[in-house]
Amino acid sequence: MPRPLGDLEDAVMTRVWQWNRPVTVREVLEDLQQERSIAYTTVMTVMDNLHQKGWVRREAEGRAYRYTAVSTRAAYSAALMNEAWSTSDNPAAALVAFFGMMSAEQREALRDAVRVVQYDDGSGADAAPEPTAPPVAEGESDERPQEPGR
Repeated sequence: MPRPLGDLEDAVMTRVWQWNRPVTVREVLEDLQQERSIAYTTVMTVMDNLHQKGWVRREAEGRAYRYTAVSTRAAYSAALMNEAWSTSDNPAAALVAFFGMMSAEQREALRDAVRVVQYDDGSGADAAPEPTAPPVAEGESDERPQEPGR
């Protein structure tokens, strides 16, 4: 389970995730400098730390590196939620409390996500069981009248 990103790590990863392409320290620095005063070496250290922690991979390009996210922000968020939920001594109550904090739009997104998971499951575990014919008593025919058009 990943530990939560620090503020600067999150600011860097936000750009890497949003841009969804290999990025350089210089590109991230220039974008961060629009919000705060920050040194090149600070951004370089953060990106190196993110590489060491497995958040980004890097490829050499001349004397610099290009960094690419290893996973998506959605996967990161899901891992954090799963970790928080799994450490609860009452997971059902934790979910109820979490759902109670959600906006109407978030609850609708949750409904959509549950529908997708149920549809993609493929196991049929969440689907209604197929109807079965009643058992045939001894001596009875197992022929059933067919529906018209069959």
